[in-house]
This record gives sequence, structure tokens and C-alpha cells, in this order.
Amino acid sequence: MTLPVDADWYRHEELDARTVLITEPRVHPIFSANMHLVLGRDKDLLIDSGMGVAPLKPFVDAQRPDPGKPLILLSTHTHVDHIGAAHEFATRLVHPLEAAEMEAPSEYSLRSDAIPDRFRALFEEAGYEALWPLLIDAVPHEGYDPDGWRLQGAVPTGTVEEGDVIDLGDWQAEVLHLPGHSPGQVGLFHHDSGTLFGADAIYDGPLIYDGPGMSIPDYAATLRRIAALPVIRVHGGHDPAFGKARLDEIVTEYLQRWGA
Repeated sequence: MTLPVDADWYRHEELDARTVLITEPRVHPIFSANMHLVLGRDKDLLIDSGMGVAPLKPFVDAQRPDPGKPLILLSTHTHVDHIGAAHEFATRLVHPLEAAEMEAPSEYSLRSDAIPDRFRALFEEAGYEALWPLLIDAVPHEGYDPDGWRLQGAVPTGTVEEGDVIDLGDWQAEVLHLPGHSPGQVGLFHHDSGTLFGADAIYDGPLIYDGPGMSIPDYAATLRRIAALPVIRVHGGHDPAFGKARLDEIVTEYLQRWGA
């Protein structure tokens, strides 16, 4: 299969004065996760690192006014679409329950035929389009071999747990443990602005809740917790940002669906 070349592998959008959304649009929608760069006075923060099909850090640094400033990578959880480029960053934080998977991740391939039929059915039943033969529909440069892509391990340099604070000097956000989609998934809540970085606990698309390591009771408790927060804006792990009204609609829909 010959794929087109898209040298501009990553895209970015400034969401506000300090927050940049980074995406991989040539990755299949199921695996195209949002990455959020938050700029701070003393440090910058990158939330998640995508599939890592192309080097990510140079692109991230190009969005930073001072690329020499310390940069923290927070991996909200260790599914393949959130840790692909984690190894590129010097400071890597994750919840303790996800640390072993970050260090020695499960094997993965960009060929979709390596995905078991059960998972294919799970994705399609959730409302996603059918998987492509590859999880990408382009390559980042001439001569790129999709079969040469590997999910690389990255030893965490630190861990975060419920109640910890990520401090960038002039911006602080509280770590929330949000299990259900993944046992050690975390999000961040910026109290001053009412902004929730919700990872895959909640986003404005079909939520995946019935796979390995997932728990509907835990997910339901997480959704109830999120709904009780004084949220104004949600930046999810996938799909566009949304507000409190849409958050409440999503929570109500899934709690009713699960009878929870």
C-alpha cells in the first residue's frame, strides 16, 4: 500500500493564551488523541503524547516561547494513543497503577489486522468508522515504513496521585484520579478557570468503556464525580472541547445506558 506523504504530521490550535491543542489528523479517529500543551511562567506542561508516528518533541518545542524552559510530560493513562512519544521527554509523570505499562508497554502495530475482532466490534458498536488497513492514512516522510513503528517503553521519572498539584509557577492544577476507562487514569482540574483536562474519562464522542482494564462501575463513579465539579470548560482526550451543559448531557446519557 502506497500512502501519501504529509510532512506536517502534527497540527496545533491555540485554545487560549496559554493552552495549545496538538493533534495527529492522519491517524484513524479511534487512535487520534488530543495532546494539550500548557504554558507556564517557570515550566511548561504537555498532557499526553499521541501515537508518536513522527517525532513529537521538536513540534512541541516549536510552540513554546522558551523551549529551554523545563517541560513536564503528564501521561493521563497508558493506552497506545496517549504514550507513543513519551520516551522523547526527560520528565515523565504517570499514576502508579500505570507505571509498569509505561515502562514496558504491550506490543502494538500500525496494521489494523493485528487488532482482535472483539476490539473491532467494540469500536464500531461505539459509533466509530471502520478501521483502515493501517491506523494511519499518510506517512510523515518519504521512505517511512509503518511496519518499523514500535511503541517504545519509557521509565516514569515520577508518579502523580489524587490530590497532587502540577505547578507551573503561575498556573496550578489538581490531579484527579479518574478510573474506569483505565485503572490509573488521571485528569487535571484548574480551579481558577474551571477547566478540566478530562483525558478519556469524558470527551464529546463515543466513550470506550468495555475493554481490558475497564470498569463500568468505576467509570460511572468517575462521571458522577466530574459532573459535581464546578466545571466551565472540558478538554477531553479526543474530540473538541465543550462546556458544562454538554458535560451534563454526556454523563446523563451514559449513566442511563449503563443503568448506573
